[in-house]
Amino acid sequence: MLCTTIKNGQECAFMTKKGCSYRGGACQTLAEQCTGCTRVLELESGWYCTSCPEPSVKWKNGNCNLATHVVRETAEGVKINPLKASKRGGH
Repeated sequence: MLCTTIKNGQECAFMTKKGCSYRGGACQTLAEQCTGCTRVLELESGWYCTSCPEPSVKWKNGNCNLATHVVRETAEGVKINPLKASKRGGH
């Protein structure tokens, strides 16, 4: 359904006919770590994430899995099973 609280007109999974069903009845503003992410939405009342109603929770245990600005490190020198690699198409 479309949000009628903070992200007015945006598609929201927490919106019901009775209003916002998320804890507190509304989305929370961005965490500091979200600066630079492409999922950020600027509204009159502040900055919000388009994918997560409470961004600070996503950063609680490390990097946010939805963050587009975080470069994930790949482990170099890790032995890869050649049989599994061939099944993946060399990726």
